[in-house]
Amino acid sequence: MKLLGQRLAARDFDRQTAELQIRSAILDRFTAFGIPVTQPVG
Repeated sequence: MKLLGQRLAARDFDRQTAELQIRSAILDRFTAFGIPVTQPVG
């Protein structure tokens, strides 16, 4: 399954919109994984 390719797989405009929203959600999730969570000690 190609998640973040350069081209859109869908031909219909509404499906292309949904595909871009899904890709954006995936990138947001990856970004959230990379942000450190700091907790006070003591």
